[in-house]
Amino acid sequence: MNDWPEGWSEHNRGSRYGRGSSAPHPESARVMRQVRRGQAAPPGQGGYGGPGPSAPPYGVPQQPSYGNGGGDYGEYDDGYNTGQVYGGPGDPGGRDLRPAPNWGRRIKRTALTLVILLVAASVGTYFWADSKLHRDVDLSKVIDRPAEGDGTNYLIVGSDSRAGLTAADKKKLHTGSAEGKRTDSMMILHVGSNGDTLVSLPRDSDVVVPSYKGSTSGKDYPAQGRHVKLNATYAEDGPTLLVRTIEANTGLHIDHYVEIGFAGFANIVDAVGGVDMTIDQGFKDKYSGADFKAGRQTLNGDQALAFVRTRHAFAASDLQRTKNQQKFLSALAHQVATPSTVLNPFKLYPTMGAGLDSLTVDKDMGLWDLGSMFWAMKGVSGGDGTSLNMPISGSTGGNLVWDKAKVKTLVDELNHDQKVTVTSN
Repeated sequence: MNDWPEGWSEHNRGSRYGRGSSAPHPESARVMRQVRRGQAAPPGQGGYGGPGPSAPPYGVPQQPSYGNGGGDYGEYDDGYNTGQVYGGPGDPGGRDLRPAPNWGRRIKRTALTLVILLVAASVGTYFWADSKLHRDVDLSKVIDRPAEGDGTNYLIVGSDSRAGLTAADKKKLHTGSAEGKRTDSMMILHVGSNGDTLVSLPRDSDVVVPSYKGSTSGKDYPAQGRHVKLNATYAEDGPTLLVRTIEANTGLHIDHYVEIGFAGFANIVDAVGGVDMTIDQGFKDKYSGADFKAGRQTLNGDQALAFVRTRHAFAASDLQRTKNQQKFLSALAHQVATPSTVLNPFKLYPTMGAGLDSLTVDKDMGLWDLGSMFWAMKGVSGGDGTSLNMPISGSTGGNLVWDKAKVKTLVDELNHDQKVTVTSN
């Protein structure tokens, strides 16, 4: 009985190596990819298929060789022993070696990222701050203005505006409840190339009200030779009449106007964490709420406001107050400019926000102008410039009379951006 499939026999199966053939001849060696056989043996030397006693069934077919380092194994041409299959170049262990980090490139990328973030933050801060400025004063309404001089003149005004204050706030800050607003402090800051100068204008200064155009009515008001306290002109028609009066009585052109109210001033001081300063002599004033002992101390917003407003505690009330205002502004400017404030966004942004929210400026005022004003004030207060009161020669009817000769010299030096030689009382 034949166990092979139909059509198959011992005869026609032939020599099929690996299929159960019982023939004495093994199947010929198959040609495999990436295998290179050695040199064929010469006839009669035992090569497969050659004549002689070494041919099958007595001989053994030549085996394929692998590798190129080695002796009897011949060559395997896939590059295994060169590390090109599993490992990186020159890796004898066949491991996947990653290239070393390029630290120079990483540092450059990190630096570029930081620069981009810094620029983005700076641009965002600029537009945020610029949007907070209240440009409500139109100096184009000021008539008959003197010619512009060299350098830049800022009129800085501290008003007793009670806008936005609750009854509790007014009581806390000792502002009273008077209607309207007046100026508690006025200063001219000259920024120039020959040194910056800060001139305080006493609020009780005797001035002549010039002709002017109403800021809201547009009506023309002719000059009548009226003598009033300087701060009364602000109460009469606001910033534009104040600027017009200062220009007419001095001959000095005012380039920019900056005003801050009670609440804003106190908020700035609190935002910066208080202001450290030394008070030479203790004093009290029930009107401003001042109650200070001599010595070094930290003033909060309420205390700072009381300090700069106090005048009833001094014999030379208005002149001493202007000196205290200059002294406090010096301390405040240095406090704001310290690294602990500038480099701390949790303190810097609240301080900037409190200041910008409370400022009223002219329509042409920009952030660069405001920055220039601040740094100049800081420099003057720190001893890099000159600070003085408007020179006084006497008084009349309770008003302080300016020394006309000294004022003329002072104005000439400012208009020509010269170093100020005038001194005050």
